[in-house]
Amino acid sequence: MSKTNYDGPIHRDYARGRALKAEQYAAWADAFAQRLPRRRPLVGLDLGSGTGRFSPMLADTFGPVVGVEPSTGMRETAKRSSAHEDVRYLPGSAEEIPLEDESVDYCLMFLAWHHVTDRSRGAEEIARVLRPGGVLLCRAQFSDLMPDLWWLRHFPHGAKVDAAMYRPLAEEIEIFSAAGLAPSPGLVRVEMPSAETKGEVFERLRLRTLSTLVRMPDEDFRTGVAALEAEVRQDPGALVPQESTTMLVMSKPDACEA
Repeated sequence: MSKTNYDGPIHRDYARGRALKAEQYAAWADAFAQRLPRRRPLVGLDLGSGTGRFSPMLADTFGPVVGVEPSTGMRETAKRSSAHEDVRYLPGSAEEIPLEDESVDYCLMFLAWHHVTDRSRGAEEIARVLRPGGVLLCRAQFSDLMPDLWWLRHFPHGAKVDAAMYRPLAEEIEIFSAAGLAPSPGLVRVEMPSAETKGEVFERLRLRTLSTLVRMPDEDFRTGVAALEAEVRQDPGALVPQESTTMLVMSKPDACEA
């Protein structure tokens, strides 16, 4: 299956296509805060920071952040549209993080881990830059725990294309564990509030910024958009169902607490 090219046209619409409401940001900020060390400020790494969707919020909530993003188009967009006095955006990848050893208190990877080619190397790099007691917040999906997304049902073979991008939870935990991280507590579920209407979601989905939609055949995408539009047209103001999302939380053991 082809990889998503974030230096292609997708980077121009990404921020709009993946926008979050204030209620959703608040839910994620609370979920992160529950798993991070209580002291403030914290130094954070937003790995796969894209157009800076989370970096400014992380800086406002927890402290200074380094956003690391391999795509030049996405990174330059972040510098323009998500600038923040406590955020630096740097080129790099999970396999080559441009930071010193034990330099960050936490690493957030938000729907970016499935893009990493060399997962063992990526996990080792994350473990390297985390301080003892540091936390990895890996918002991801897992092939054995895939959600039933209301909009994806309209796309031919959509669920199959979606699941093909991910791996089983146990396999991902094993990769991070081999690098020296421990599940603490491991998988957590974060409930997202029903903050968007079906009409709003449809307008974002038709921009085709989701990897699932990018990777499916064009004909399947067109068929799904038409079917989804027909449903939305019946009641565009209807709120979407509340979504239960998955996040893997791992930590680097602190020798002082061992």
